[in-house]
Amino acid sequence: MTKQFSARSTTDEVLEGIDLSGKRILVTGVSAGLGVETARILAAHGAQVVGTARDLAKAESATKGVLTDARGQGGLELIELDLASLDSVRRCADRLLERGDRFDVVIANAGVMACPFGLTEDGFETQFGTNHLGHFVLVNRIASLINDGGRLVNLSSAGHRFADVDLDDPNFEHTPYAEFVAYGRSKTANILFAVEFDRRHKHRGVRATAVHPGGIRTELGRHIYPDDASFQRRVDEVNEENKAAGKELFVLKSVPQGAATSVWAAVVADANDVGAKYCEDCHVGEIVTDPNLGAVSEGIRPYALDAERAKALWVKSEAMVGERF
Repeated sequence: MTKQFSARSTTDEVLEGIDLSGKRILVTGVSAGLGVETARILAAHGAQVVGTARDLAKAESATKGVLTDARGQGGLELIELDLASLDSVRRCADRLLERGDRFDVVIANAGVMACPFGLTEDGFETQFGTNHLGHFVLVNRIASLINDGGRLVNLSSAGHRFADVDLDDPNFEHTPYAEFVAYGRSKTANILFAVEFDRRHKHRGVRATAVHPGGIRTELGRHIYPDDASFQRRVDEVNEENKAAGKELFVLKSVPQGAATSVWAAVVADANDVGAKYCEDCHVGEIVTDPNLGAVSEGIRPYALDAERAKALWVKSEAMVGERF
């Protein structure tokens, strides 16, 4: 790679001059925010995008501009997928397998954040079940459709630093529920899933990575920041803390800046650089061990890249969903 990008880089800048004609890319969660922008920029550069959404009507409305920006070069097809229902996940996977169309990249973008305690249709804690287990089943079921040399990009978060996965009590049956602990577990799981998927598939050139998009004001935070004022208050609090500690102030990203790392890791970065890694701000993140680091600073905790932990999570996930991959 000759171009260098940063936290302020946008999707347009990252993909400048790149032709994705002939590429097929699956993106989950294209009804709002990062998913819509990811689909837009990929189609605008010639890719045929298959976008998933729980609410197809909402996705159709949200993605109206995608084909306009594609100018007849790329395309977008929508398919129904509710990650909180393994029945829906399996129907979606079966439909894709029946068609047999192959993918060059899968971007597991959809997710929920810091929601009140709840269970998915299958009895899993909502965040772990939606963010991790739903994608775990979908991606593994369609793994044969990923072309040799293809990639899997899992959307994670700096929020993985809130918690490691709990393999003994993933559904908070014995642990007091905390919204951000649950979110942290699910985001750590997204990284560990990429680590183990990469190990299992790199023999055919398929590499997997996890990305942190950065702090962005999207629908993802609706459960904890219901309006712009409450969100801004939290940003101000973080920056007061950073200022007092002599740290750099936190600056929100735009949606095109937030989606930039996803597309960078998917089609721009060298596969060997990002395989089994955690990426942020269009570069590979460094391992951090300082216990005082907040969730909005850079870096990845060692437990999220632990290969043995990744294998153990895979086995636990198979047991939970009742499938072997």
